[in-house]
Amino acid sequence: MSNLKEICSGLPLDPLPPNQGRDPSVPHAPIRTPNLTAEEERLALRNALRYFPPSHHTTLAPEFAQELRQFGHIYMYRFCPTFRMRAYPIDQYPCRTRQAASIMLMIMNNLDPAVAQFPQELVTYGGNGQVFSNWAQFRLVMHYLSEMTEEQTLVMYSGHPMGLFPSLPSSPRAIITNGMVIPNYSSRGQYEKMFALGVSMYGQMTAGSYCYIGPQGIVHGTMLTVLNAGRRYLGSGDLRGRVFVTSGLGGMSGAQAKAAVIAGCVGIIAEVDEAPLRKRHEQGWLMEVTSSMEHCIKCIREAKRTKTPLSLGYHGNVVDLWERLLLEYKKTGELLVDLGSDQTSLHNPYNGGYYPVQLSFRQANQLMSTDPNRFRTMVQESLRRQIKAINELSDAGMFFWDYGNAFLLEAQRAGADVEKAGGGATEFRYPSYVQHIMGDIFSLGFGPFRWVCTSGDPQDLAVTDDIAASVLEEIGANVTDCIKQQYDDNIRWIREAGKHKMVVGSQARILYSDQRGRVCIALAINQAIADGRVSAPVVISRDHHDVSGTDSPFRETSNVYDGSAFCADMAVQNFVGDAFRGATWVALHNGGGVGWGEVMNGGFGLLLDGSEEAAKRASLMLNWDVSNGVARRCWSGNSNAYETIQRTMEEHRQLRVTMPFPVQDERVLDRALQG
Repeated sequence: MSNLKEICSGLPLDPLPPNQGRDPSVPHAPIRTPNLTAEEERLALRNALRYFPPSHHTTLAPEFAQELRQFGHIYMYRFCPTFRMRAYPIDQYPCRTRQAASIMLMIMNNLDPAVAQFPQELVTYGGNGQVFSNWAQFRLVMHYLSEMTEEQTLVMYSGHPMGLFPSLPSSPRAIITNGMVIPNYSSRGQYEKMFALGVSMYGQMTAGSYCYIGPQGIVHGTMLTVLNAGRRYLGSGDLRGRVFVTSGLGGMSGAQAKAAVIAGCVGIIAEVDEAPLRKRHEQGWLMEVTSSMEHCIKCIREAKRTKTPLSLGYHGNVVDLWERLLLEYKKTGELLVDLGSDQTSLHNPYNGGYYPVQLSFRQANQLMSTDPNRFRTMVQESLRRQIKAINELSDAGMFFWDYGNAFLLEAQRAGADVEKAGGGATEFRYPSYVQHIMGDIFSLGFGPFRWVCTSGDPQDLAVTDDIAASVLEEIGANVTDCIKQQYDDNIRWIREAGKHKMVVGSQARILYSDQRGRVCIALAINQAIADGRVSAPVVISRDHHDVSGTDSPFRETSNVYDGSAFCADMAVQNFVGDAFRGATWVALHNGGGVGWGEVMNGGFGLLLDGSEEAAKRASLMLNWDVSNGVARRCWSGNSNAYETIQRTMEEHRQLRVTMPFPVQDERVLDRALQG
């Protein structure tokens, strides 16, 4: 393909493009193992062929069948564009409405090889976070968006474009659902079959909602987590000379190296796959890479001694690293690690999300497809070894937390010693970062707000950074003590964001902000577009991992203790409420972060174009998008959320929230139950 116009022209059928297969120069997703019966294989092939006229079935059927048997899925590589995939300036997209063009820009950013983990398999991050299920869907979506008017909405069923349906100008231009499977059938095994059949899809969070902005999308949250972990566990926000050990440098986990350096500590990140290590080093996110354990230990000691911030990528298995750190402690009495976590993709443990220490990277990729049961056993053995080393280091004084990637959940399922005596259903030996750190931040209404400058001009991003900083400084001068630290941290972040060179793909920025901050920043940016200080529209969005966006009992709602942690009303209500309050597009997903069947989450995109209508939409939608989750957290008994929603009701007289009356005397319950 030579240009955007051709990409948006629909499926190329006359003639068919040549089948060039997989590009060996880019990383590829592990082979999937759906274990289809002969009849299910037949159904998968029939489902794939329905995108094409019967005259092409004779040509396409054999190659689709080969893809299914060789890779476990029909990606339709023949239809993968040869055109450079990236976020082009919004005015270059051939379309009838800028709202549609903004969605096209965000889709292409998610599939940019500099951004996407496995671009040819349409995986943005997390090992299996799909944008679409196959390339026919991509081409049809781009075609529909190019023809869409402001009285139509694109309806997306798990990657499949159901079509353009009449709607109102005030309606979302796209409604996306991913993985909406009947609960009793939402198991991992069923998912693999459904994905192979082309009828459902795992969109992770911002992969399937077209809102990913590269590892920057989580670097700010990771930095805040590490910073606040230091304050909570080590008694200081000064992390110079402190060592943080973790694993994973793929998609979201790629942020850990940059976050560690910004927080001022020594970050040691293990990664078994050389490709993401090389990618993060070339992008400037990793300062150094080594495959030598001896060099790694030497660097830790030197950085601790000199208190020099460092991000070191260790090319090897994190279990080996944990066991070596334990050995050093036993030999010398020196504890070389202060803080620990893990960001391997354990929501997907048996299909490339976790690599057992007993195997090389190549051996593991081979075994997971040739002998899945043996591979599963080895993953569980590896998890038990990893936890054993972590437990001993923790007993020696290291502080460890779960990063919401299902690490402790899968370790528990593997039989590792992670039980918490007397703990509830969502509690383990170690806290999740939400339970001890981010949960309180969410309850104050702070979360990962973000924006994308659709001009692609770095100058526009610099202007919006300055706007956001000025807005926060003005608000932060008159805030209560309980949120003063949050404002100070975020003002520092946005003032220094440009110098850290975090942009990968689109000209985007992330900033943790509360309800008032988000609304004021959005309105100020919208005004700057109207005034010409920002040269083109700006898309505002957020991570699904936010105050209201996600119901996840082992992550986002793990600090909800009223029994509702396993309920998903908040995420579903958020999706619906954003849709009729002005979002340009909305998405609702099963799975994300902790994994399929474990989470419900949603997100949005909203185009600011400098108009009064955009300002009205932003104000109405963003206020709801935060208050919904704070109200739910308040009702569950969180004191921070109680104070936050009380204050919000005073500022917004039309907001009226049902407030809880806590039981003040536990003896009332005792007497009632004894009676």
